[in-house]
Amino acid sequence: MDLKADSEDMDYKRPAPIEVFASRSTLHGISHMFTYERMCIKRSLWILFFLGSLGFYFQYPHVTKLDEVAAPMMVFPSVTFCNLNSFRFSRVTRNDLYHAGELLALLNGRYEIRDPHLVEENVLQILKERADFDNYKPRPFNMREFYDRTGHDIKDMLLSCYYRGMECSAEDFKVIFTRYGKCYTFNSGQDGRPLMVTMKGGMGNGLELMLDIQQDEYLPVWGETDETSFEAGIKVQIHTQDEPPFIDQLGFGVAPGFQTFVSCQEQRLTYLPPPWGDCKATPMDSDFFSTYSITACRIDCETRYLVENCNCRMVHMPGDAPYCTPEQYKECADPALDFLVERDNDYCVCETPCNMTRYGKEMSFVKIPSKASAKYLAKKFNKTEQYIADNILVLDIYFEALNYETIEQKKAYELAGLLGDIGGQMGLFIGASILTILELFDYLYEVIKFKLCRCAKKKHKGRNNNDRGAVLSLDDVKRHAPCENLRTPSTYPGNMLPHHPGQGNFEDFTC
Repeated sequence: MDLKADSEDMDYKRPAPIEVFASRSTLHGISHMFTYERMCIKRSLWILFFLGSLGFYFQYPHVTKLDEVAAPMMVFPSVTFCNLNSFRFSRVTRNDLYHAGELLALLNGRYEIRDPHLVEENVLQILKERADFDNYKPRPFNMREFYDRTGHDIKDMLLSCYYRGMECSAEDFKVIFTRYGKCYTFNSGQDGRPLMVTMKGGMGNGLELMLDIQQDEYLPVWGETDETSFEAGIKVQIHTQDEPPFIDQLGFGVAPGFQTFVSCQEQRLTYLPPPWGDCKATPMDSDFFSTYSITACRIDCETRYLVENCNCRMVHMPGDAPYCTPEQYKECADPALDFLVERDNDYCVCETPCNMTRYGKEMSFVKIPSKASAKYLAKKFNKTEQYIADNILVLDIYFEALNYETIEQKKAYELAGLLGDIGGQMGLFIGASILTILELFDYLYEVIKFKLCRCAKKKHKGRNNNDRGAVLSLDDVKRHAPCENLRTPSTYPGNMLPHHPGQGNFEDFTC
């Protein structure tokens, strides 16, 4: 008798273990999916129904939870502001004009005054003196030093400062460079300065500034460049201490002649990583910033882009690459950055952080000065009434209330919810219960056990039966492993009957 041939014939007739399990399982739908029949429409529909019952879980849905949390005190945000004019005209020297006059649209390429017919007489006289380059020997020029020296000085701009009713000064502001040039940040938390906190909401419990924007120091505008501005006022951004300002993109404007009230509410946002959401959960890979934020990512990306394409960096960019010269600003840096910001949506793709804080704002305005106060303010600051109307602004920033809003994404359907529904909705639709899960684990255990036993049988057979074509004797059969005795038909003594029921049990497939 050829035992090997008979064994293969019986294996072919015996149903697969998964079919035996499906026929005995309390999970009703699975018995229709693993029938002994060939693939048919009925079987396909049952597979679709079963997968559909799990479809909601694999959509990875999420819900958004909103809440307001009261707090006994809150950290006041950083407030960064920049004058919309980057360079003071009175601080621009002959050497500055020689190197950067064309960049500032004050001179043409031949070092001549551009459009003199548009210039006021007093300004024209000053420019003629400074633009006289006969026998002039230019000195070295550095854009960082130029921005720092000619930018508006907070000691001249700041007319009054109060925080929570207590007087503050220019010493409470830190210099920071942005694309607007020299800017100032209140409550930066840097250089060992303690963070300012507030214990009440409403006006009088935040920051109040009175500023002079110094329009008489604005550069004359005779052309359109990235370094000139048509507007008068300041740009302001409210942000956390961990987030660098990105004021040219995210700031809001404050105009002279008005008192601007900014009522804030802190919002703490929590997003989910994939597959439930699309936030960035990994640490930031940057040489310049330790904490990930969208603005840090943008600045980091723009810096790398300019260094790669122009071999230099702008004054406001971090790193140790050389600063761009005025020629590089005009020919490469400004056009490259404008292209990156306005057109290239593929290079700087910054994901939303999983945890971030932002500040919702409500703004309102009143005219300043009133007719009743114009003379007083003019006398107080030794200016004309017209100068007060054209240059003075008041900015009042405060928390609306001493609470913060949490906006949190939560998983709508987790594994625990799926298991909880087994016996609920799934029990209703496909007959599943919590015991069905135990059946699945039991089946997996039996399958693994069978695979291991099968491997052990092959190793044993390889050691004891070198001639694969030989016919086994009764003694050989008795020496076989228990698994093989169960799986291989043979002639047994009268007192040795194999256990082989008509419909397969787990013992038919395992040791």
